[in-house]
Amino acid sequence: MNTPSPTGPPLVQGVNHTSFTVYDLERILAFLTKGLGFPLVSKATRDPASISKITGVKGADVMVAFVQAPGHRIELFHYLAPDDRRRHDIRPCDQGFSHLAFDVTDIDRVIEVGRKYKFEPVHEPLLVNAGPNTGQYAVYLREPDGLTIEVVGPSTRDSSDRDKVERLIATA
Repeated sequence: MNTPSPTGPPLVQGVNHTSFTVYDLERILAFLTKGLGFPLVSKATRDPASISKITGVKGADVMVAFVQAPGHRIELFHYLAPDDRRRHDIRPCDQGFSHLAFDVTDIDRVIEVGRKYKFEPVHEPLLVNAGPNTGQYAVYLREPDGLTIEVVGPSTRDSSDRDKVERLIATA
C-alpha cells in the first residue's frame, strides 16, 4: 500500500480520546472503573452554551466523564438536554455504528465481569482466523442501550468445549 507523505511537519500528534454518547452513564462508568479497573479521570457538567456550539446541538446540556484505559482515554457523553434526543437501534452493519476493542488477558473472565453491568455477549467467543488478531478469540459485548465493546484475547475455557461451540455455530 502506497500512502502519500504529507509535506511539512506531521499534522496529527496522537489520539486524544474516543467518545461515546451513553444513556446510563453510571452503569457504563461502573463497568469501566469497577469492572475493568480503569481510573476515572474526571466527571463534570459542561457549559451548555459552549457544548451547543461545539456539538452543533441546540440546547445541549451534558455530563461528561473521562476514564483512562491502558494507552487510551475514553470520553462518555450523557446528554441531559435537549428533550427531543432520540435512541437508535443501530446494528454493526448500519452506517455510524462504532465500537471500541480491548486486548484482554482472559476473554471468559471479561465476559463474566461484563454481565454484572448488563454487557452481554452477542455470541460465544470465536477464534479469529485472519488479520492481526489471528489465533485470539473475539466477542462483542453489548449493553441494553447499544454501546458495544469488543474484547480480543485468549480463552481459559477448555479448548474441546470451545471447539464444540465453534462447530455448532459454523453449522447453524
